Amino acid sequence: MSDATRLSVFKTYKLYVGGKFPRSESGRVYEVSDSKGKWLANAPLSSRKDARDAVVAARKAFGGWAGATAYNRGQILYRVAEMLEGRRDQFVREVADAEGLSKSKAAAVVDAAIDRWVWYAGWTDKIAQIVGGANPVAGPYFNLSTPEPTGVVTVVAPQDSSFLGLVSVIAPVIATGNTAVVIASERAPLPALSLGEVLATSDLPGGVVNILSGKASEMGPHLAAHQDVNAIDLTGATEGDLARDLEIAAADNLKRVLRPRTEDFAESPGTDRMTAFLETKTVWHPTGSLGASGSSY
Repeated sequence: MSDATRLSVFKTYKLYVGGKFPRSESGRVYEVSDSKGKWLANAPLSSRKDARDAVVAARKAFGGWAGATAYNRGQILYRVAEMLEGRRDQFVREVADAEGLSKSKAAAVVDAAIDRWVWYAGWTDKIAQIVGGANPVAGPYFNLSTPEPTGVVTVVAPQDSSFLGLVSVIAPVIATGNTAVVIASERAPLPALSLGEVLATSDLPGGVVNILSGKASEMGPHLAAHQDVNAIDLTGATEGDLARDLEIAAADNLKRVLRPRTEDFAESPGTDRMTAFLETKTVWHPTGSLGASGSSY
């Protein structure tokens, strides 16, 4: 059969929730176009129910992921980078379409995103040394502070940086042991939905990352007010007063909130996105005697 008579097989994009690929329970979709208005695909238009399901999956996965060794989490994040490298050409096409970039510029963006995964993979077993430590105490005590993950984090992904920005907000959340419910860029969700396919084959336990496409203005208020969500990253909440409204809703159960700010995701990241969603546990322990001499440690 010649190429002229062959029908194209269009890709069906789905959500990524709990390690599976459901359609929106609402049955709704919306059209996604490239920068020139050409139709690319129909993406699921997630509902409040999809958001709740994602929170349930993230909470279920939290104990195992937070309890995994930092070294193991680093191995898994590195595996994600390996899988992205293998699907590099696909992501270059999708990023070029999503952001109106030339192929060479899109390739640079994808390479930077892969490198960003590797960078955060290297931090998983080092962040505790930076933000934890032994504290001097005026008394016969040990006082040790160690970082622990906050819990379930809702992430409103950047609207314009559909892949590098997406990776830059997801990777630090899960590198430190949190689980994530991600609202992808409404205008350009396809790289995020394809990332779900990579995560599913990268040894990442189901539910650690859950990716929803649709309107942040529709799902955001429910996630910000959800009592089983512990923190929210408002990076992509740039529509009108959305960030302010979500921050107010998040105050109901004292969620940690990372407010929107002007960022260049191509710049080398610091540790602030990791520490934003860490709690510090401090343990006091009395020193003991080492013998008849009365010396202590």
